[in-house]
Amino acid sequence: MSLAGAATAAHATNPIVPGWYADPEIRIFNGQYWIYPTYSADYGTPDVSQNFTPAQQRMRAQSDLIWAPYLKITFFNAFSSPDLVHWTKHPHVLDVENVSWAAYAVWAPSAIEHRGKYYLFFGANDIKTNDQLGGIGVAVSDKPEGPFKDALGKPLVGQIHNGAQPIDQMVFKDDDGQFYMYYGGWKHANVVKLAPDLLSVVPFPDGTTYKEITPDPEYVEGPFMAKRNGMYYFMWSEGGWTGPDYSVAYAMSSSPFGPFKRIGKILQQDSKVAKGAGHHSVVNIPGTDDWYIAYHRRPLNETDGNHRELAIDRMYFNADGTIKPVAITNEGVTARPLAP
Repeated sequence: MSLAGAATAAHATNPIVPGWYADPEIRIFNGQYWIYPTYSADYGTPDVSQNFTPAQQRMRAQSDLIWAPYLKITFFNAFSSPDLVHWTKHPHVLDVENVSWAAYAVWAPSAIEHRGKYYLFFGANDIKTNDQLGGIGVAVSDKPEGPFKDALGKPLVGQIHNGAQPIDQMVFKDDDGQFYMYYGGWKHANVVKLAPDLLSVVPFPDGTTYKEITPDPEYVEGPFMAKRNGMYYFMWSEGGWTGPDYSVAYAMSSSPFGPFKRIGKILQQDSKVAKGAGHHSVVNIPGTDDWYIAYHRRPLNETDGNHRELAIDRMYFNADGTIKPVAITNEGVTARPLAP
């Protein structure tokens, strides 16, 4: 389904696609841009999962644990584009129909290619204690558009370690080929080392498995890692996700484990454009120093916390390697096809 919308051949607009979506992760697979977001709320005709097992229905009946809007978040739609302007929707690339232990609050996907397969990491069930079933899972597909199917039959990380709720995972591949997963809500961030098959976590050389790297007391959630010129850029969201002050800050380090010291905000609301700009990801165009930031934000006239939309803007660096504050726009970015 093509979703070019109001875009011209040369220029996009923000939001990039219709619908209420959040937490976008942008990747490049097979010469195409891909965005994997959270389904945030119904927009027009409700989009729903069709099948729940009796066990999933029992989990969904825990009304004392579940905020009702989270019951709608049971799948991921993805979007692909050749140029950041014209987007094609891929519905239900992952659905709880293919994850027996997940029943609601399926959030913040992170996708990566490895050895010819595609791995989609996700949070589910918004667990509050270690007695609940849920956490971070991993699903696998032969194609970036899925269908993705649960690889483990259980969460990859199903417990709360170092005070970090197991949500908002981001998988990062370092230059030496090692994969790390950064994650954590509740104002705590952890990093874990993934096994070569990406299906388990393994200890670090010092014997620890869940290494806390919370960079600053303002950290809330949504960690993201990028690397440029040998420097690691650890980014995260801070502020309340339903409020206008939701934003993105960052730190830099020569190590993927820090220490990380907050430098400042790079993404926040603009009272003339949108509010609550946060939970982002970034992508570098291969062979260049051109960077783009994908993020969600709330229209100025919206008060429902779940009414979030997807946007893409440029991200620039200063001469000293620090990141310039991002200018959020309604115009979006010009077309940027990838080299064949």
